[in-house]
Amino acid sequence: MLSSLAKPLRAACPSASLAGPSTIAKRTAASVAPPYAFPGKAMPRKYPERKRFKVDEYTRLLSSSKTHPLILFRHIDFSVPRLLQLRKDIAAAALKHAPKPKPSLAALTPARPHPHPNSPAPPPPLPQFVIASTAFFGVALRQHPDFDDTAREAIAQMAGGTLAVLTFPELNPPQLLAVLAAVARAVPPRGARPRAAPDLALVGAVIEGRAVRVEDVRSVAQLPDLETLRAQIVGLLSAPAGQLSAVLGEAGGAKLARTLKGLEKSLEEGQSDAPPP
Repeated sequence: MLSSLAKPLRAACPSASLAGPSTIAKRTAASVAPPYAFPGKAMPRKYPERKRFKVDEYTRLLSSSKTHPLILFRHIDFSVPRLLQLRKDIAAAALKHAPKPKPSLAALTPARPHPHPNSPAPPPPLPQFVIASTAFFGVALRQHPDFDDTAREAIAQMAGGTLAVLTFPELNPPQLLAVLAAVARAVPPRGARPRAAPDLALVGAVIEGRAVRVEDVRSVAQLPDLETLRAQIVGLLSAPAGQLSAVLGEAGGAKLARTLKGLEKSLEEGQSDAPPP
């Protein structure tokens, strides 16, 4: 009996929380390759109701990317309490830069054709942060008709590993910048010793149905709001031709400015060579 108790204990399996990011990322991946056709199985594959619900959910999510930007993250060891707190932080940061809501027209009647000045405005839509199943996300991406093979491959490369999706109601660069800052604050700093720690890394985005790289997402977040951008574009287009060329040259579009000058010169030469009426 004592000899049986003296047997060495079996080494414990390493905890999943202690595995490195690369190990976790390799466990699941968004695959857009055609599914394997098993002998005797009908194609296309029919999923159970619960799985079909998830595939349909991600299909609608990808369809909404034309007007609702999808920001993709890879999460590691984020506990439920930490995720709940992160959602609160995202909502608080987004609310500071939310567009002013317009009064609802549902309560208007012939007796009251205009909204009451003291009537409360509806709350603005806020970004939604969800944890996604990479496998079902890949199925929805593979079957989605709005993406070509190049876009599917680019999105699948970003969606590998443990996936989280942050959906914005509209493209609002100041709001995006504030939310990215809130996400960065939610990740605890890494200590000097290598140890497992929660992590949340930006891996890309899907904006207007196109894959967007990390550096481009950060560049978009530095832009002003869309109303300011529209005003700047209108002001640029209404400027004189010479001033427009100078602005384009200073903004890094020197090649485009030279093209416009060449076109202007060719038009002037064409008018001078034309016979008088």
